[in-house]
Amino acid sequence: MKKSIVLVLCLMAASLISTQANASESNTSDNTLEAYISGFDYAARKEMKIDSKQLIQLLKQGKAQLIDIRFKEEYAAWKVGPSINIPLNALPNNLKKLQTDKVIVTACPHKDRAAIAMVYLRSKGIKAKYLTDGLIGLAENLRGDNARDFIRQVK
Repeated sequence: MKKSIVLVLCLMAASLISTQANASESNTSDNTLEAYISGFDYAARKEMKIDSKQLIQLLKQGKAQLIDIRFKEEYAAWKVGPSINIPLNALPNNLKKLQTDKVIVTACPHKDRAAIAMVYLRSKGIKAKYLTDGLIGLAENLRGDNARDFIRQVK
């Protein structure tokens, strides 16, 4: 947990430095990440998270897009449908694959990479959440009858 917080903070700092450098070079003042961090409060903390049960409901309603940000080999070994695979390191070049009219939910087995992806997307002005119980928690909630009912409702 502490490692993922450190990773997120490092990513945010690197993005902020990059944003400031780009703003200086292009004379723009696009500091979305800075604005997000400056406005961060308890409501924002709650808004950035979603658990499997909430995600399942949004997917059934067609209101969310699940982005599995694991490496392609991990995704090929096992996946939770319906999801699309955009590895974390490929995310910046694949923003067009996101359905921004829906809530974008980033996920990985636990939540470390998903949190990084969520912060990156939010820094781009995209409404994103990360799956707090990870793909493992989602798989746990999609067993037996729950899996059957979910697949019937999502198709």
